[in-house]
Amino acid sequence: MHSQEFKRALYEVLEDTGKRRVASRIVRHGLVFLIIANILLAVLETVPNISMFLGDHFVFVQLFCGFVFLVEYLCRLYVADLHPPLRRYGPIMSRLRYAAQPDAVVDLVGALPLLFVLFLPNQAVTVVVILRLMRFLKLARYSPALRSLISAVAAERKALLGSSMIIFGVILLAATLMYLVERHDQPEKFRSIPHGIYWAITTVTTVGYGDVVPVSNLGKMISGVVMLMGYGLIALPVGIIASAFAREIHSRDFVITWSMVARVPLFEDLKATEIAEVSKLLQSQHVRKGGTIAERGDVADRMFFIADGEVEIRLDHETVYLGEGAFFGELALINQTRRTAKIVAYSECQLLVLEADALRQLMDRDADLAKKIMAEARERALTGKKVVGELAEEELLQAGVFASAADIREEPELFAEEDAPREEEHAKKSSEPEDAKDPAQ
Repeated sequence: MHSQEFKRALYEVLEDTGKRRVASRIVRHGLVFLIIANILLAVLETVPNISMFLGDHFVFVQLFCGFVFLVEYLCRLYVADLHPPLRRYGPIMSRLRYAAQPDAVVDLVGALPLLFVLFLPNQAVTVVVILRLMRFLKLARYSPALRSLISAVAAERKALLGSSMIIFGVILLAATLMYLVERHDQPEKFRSIPHGIYWAITTVTTVGYGDVVPVSNLGKMISGVVMLMGYGLIALPVGIIASAFAREIHSRDFVITWSMVARVPLFEDLKATEIAEVSKLLQSQHVRKGGTIAERGDVADRMFFIADGEVEIRLDHETVYLGEGAFFGELALINQTRRTAKIVAYSECQLLVLEADALRQLMDRDADLAKKIMAEARERALTGKKVVGELAEEELLQAGVFASAADIREEPELFAEEDAPREEEHAKKSSEPEDAKDPAQ
C-alpha cells in the first residue's frame, strides 16, 4: 500500500497533477535550471582556457547532471503505467509504449551522456558533446510555446515542403542561368552549376557574402531579379509557420478553456456546443501577486477560472489555496449573495471571469440551455450539496479540504433575487382590504 502511495505521489510530482503543486513546481524549475546550466557548461568546456582552469569541476557537474537526468528518466518509466491512456496495457507494455514516445526518447538522450562517460570514456567524446547539447530538447516538456511551435511545424509539413520545393527550383534556375552567362567571364567561380548554386543560395536568402558576384551586365540584371524574389520566397515559409503557430496557440487556449468550463458541475451535462457558447462569455483578468480579487461583503456576481497562478481564499476558520486549472465562485452564478471570504492572488494570476449577468443573457437567448442549467442547479440544491463560505463541495475538494459538520450549510435558494419580487407582490395582494378588491366579486 505504501509503495502504491509513493508511486502515485511520484507521478503527481513529475506530471504536475493532483495536489502536490509546490513539489512539482520545485522539481520542474530545478530540472529546467539543470538543463540550461548543463548546456552552458557543455559550451564553455570547449574553451581551452576555461577547460584547463575548471576542468575537474566541469566533470563533477556533468556527472551530477547526468545522474539526475538518468534518475528522472527511470522514475518517469516507473510511473508510466499510471498515465490514463496507457493504463489498459499493463505494467510492461505501458512502459514500452511510453519509452517509444518522443518525450521519453528525449529524456533517454539526456541520460545517455552519463552512460557513455562511465563505460566509454575515451571513445565517445564527440558523441557525448552532441548528446549534452541535445539536452536542450528537454525544455520542450516544460515550455508549452515550444511544444506548440513544434506541433505547428508538424501540422504544416506539407505546405513547408511545397514552399521548399519552390525555393529550391528558383535556386536551381538562377544557378543555371548564371552558369550560362558568367562561365566565360569567371571560369573559376562559375565553372559548373553546383558552383552557381552556392551563389544562388546566398543571393536568394539575401545573405550575399560578396565572394562570388556577377561581372557582366546580364549577370547583374539576373542577380537583381533573384535578390528581389528572395524576399518573397523567404517570407513564404515564415508566413506559413507564423499562421500555423497562431492557430495552434488559439486552439490550445480554447481547449484549455473549454475543459475548465466542462469541469464545473453546473455545466457538466451540457453539450459541447453549449459549453463552447459559455466559454465565449469568459473575460480575461490579470492580477498581480497580493492583489485583491474579491472583498468580503461584495456582491458575488461572477465565478473565476484560474488559467495561471494560485489564489488564496480566506475563510472564517481556515485559508484555502487553489492553483492552475481550478475554479471557484460557482455559487455566484446560482444566487448572487454577499461574499463571506476575501480572495487574494497568492501569486501572479491570470484569471478567466464568467459574470452571472452575461450567463443570464445567454440563457435568455437559448431556452434549452437555460432549462438544462436551471435543472442542474435545482438538482444540486435538492440533493443537499454543502457549502463553506464561498466554496461549494466540489471547489473544496480541489484544494483537498473536507469541511466539518459545524462549518457547512445548505446551498442557498436558487436565484432568490428573482423570486423576491413575486413573493412581495403576493404578500401585497394578500394584505389588501376587502373593499379594495373587485366589486364584481
